[in-house]
Amino acid sequence: MTFGRTALSLLLSVSLVACGGGGSSSPPATGGGGGGTPTPSPSPTPTPSACGLRAQQDFADQVLNEWYLFPDLLASADPASFNNLDDYLDARVAPARAQNRDRFFTFATSIAEENALINSGSSAGFGIRLSYDTAARRLFVVESYEGASGLAAGLDRGSEITAIGTSSANLQSVSSLFASGGAQGVANALGPSTQGTTRVLRFTQPDGAVIERSITKADFSLDPVSDRYGAVILNDGGKRVGYLNLRTFIIADASNQLRAAYGQFAAQGVTELIIDFRYNGGGLVDVADKMGDLMGGGRVGQVWSRTILRPSKAAENVTRAFRAEANAIAPTRIAIITTGASASASEIVANSLIPYLGNNSALVGTNSFGKPVGQFGFDLAACDLRVRAVTFRTVNANSQGEYFSGLASVMPNTCRAGDDITRPLGDPREASIAAALDFLGGRACTPITSSATTSGLQQGQSARQGLGLPEREMLQPQRPNAAQRELPGLY
Repeated sequence: MTFGRTALSLLLSVSLVACGGGGSSSPPATGGGGGGTPTPSPSPTPTPSACGLRAQQDFADQVLNEWYLFPDLLASADPASFNNLDDYLDARVAPARAQNRDRFFTFATSIAEENALINSGSSAGFGIRLSYDTAARRLFVVESYEGASGLAAGLDRGSEITAIGTSSANLQSVSSLFASGGAQGVANALGPSTQGTTRVLRFTQPDGAVIERSITKADFSLDPVSDRYGAVILNDGGKRVGYLNLRTFIIADASNQLRAAYGQFAAQGVTELIIDFRYNGGGLVDVADKMGDLMGGGRVGQVWSRTILRPSKAAENVTRAFRAEANAIAPTRIAIITTGASASASEIVANSLIPYLGNNSALVGTNSFGKPVGQFGFDLAACDLRVRAVTFRTVNANSQGEYFSGLASVMPNTCRAGDDITRPLGDPREASIAAALDFLGGRACTPITSSATTSGLQQGQSARQGLGLPEREMLQPQRPNAAQRELPGLY
């Protein structure tokens, strides 16, 4: 599984070198840090016939050898032994993966596909996010997008998909799909993320009703802040608490939606927040920085984060300070909800708040994924190839940023809680939201345990078992598309 977060732009083109700040002509950087204007070495202009696998491998080698954050953790690999670029990249960064430093964060993607995702915020699918019970082989909808075909057909948080087929005559049970092909078998049965793909789904609603419907994948908006529950003011014993659920940082318009949400909080005098990142796999660093600005009332000019590259690229290191925002608030207490699917930009927001909130901040739910590093995008434009390579790490104002095992290892307070899919997001009775309210109200909670030897994803699964809950993880294909990398479990 790969997760992304985007911060600065870098274009290594076959015909020119360009640096920028996130415009459509330059790919933003993804991962765990942000800011800067690196200047890669120019490369010769290829012809369209020079887009074969070996040319792509040579381009990837140039990128890794010059920019990879962990140059001592690059392995040699024989290009002739591979029949695709992703496997070749995996082999080259295998030593970093073995040390938990690069868990499939370095990859190849389509320039056009990724730019379309960032700029338009649209995708094709049912508009649902899925997780599965790994032991019982059960598949659940954990979130559903407004305006998409899935929600229109009745699929929403808590729906259990029990059978999948291309028609009613060839429905296969989800349990049999898991038995024969594992998670990838279920992903395959759901079909490609292309407009017009139709599947018949049988699903059970939380009230026990069984429904069978033919549903067609269509374009839908990846709205970062839900119109239903994205920004809500909760009443906790007469105290106003702001609840913000941010689905993703990858959509450029998320900054404007965040401004509106924090404007609502500011108008109501809210100073205590619950930030729900439970399925947020990351996205644009510019958006994460803007979210920091909106919580930076009275802190303009102070350090928000620092981006650090490999020693040979130290001239590109950047310090990002809080900037003035009209809708900014000055939070006094914050609870941040995470699961093992929370990564990258989500984590850097939490980590960057630690120096300013200290014991007035807490991680709630289960441990986060653990991704304090980020990627630049390097483009071989004539071939529609973008290589995303881990090139930087991010630390907070106190130079803290080593949370490869998840945020539970660095947050001042943690409160363990389940992800209760029987209740809607934004509901104060939902388990993680209730635990967050307990922290904000000074009430006791059970800490999240962390281990330096396992990822936040693994720890989150263990924590759910400790709570007596099913062990679940997001349903992710082996090779996710651009949207699925940023929004784990999206179909």
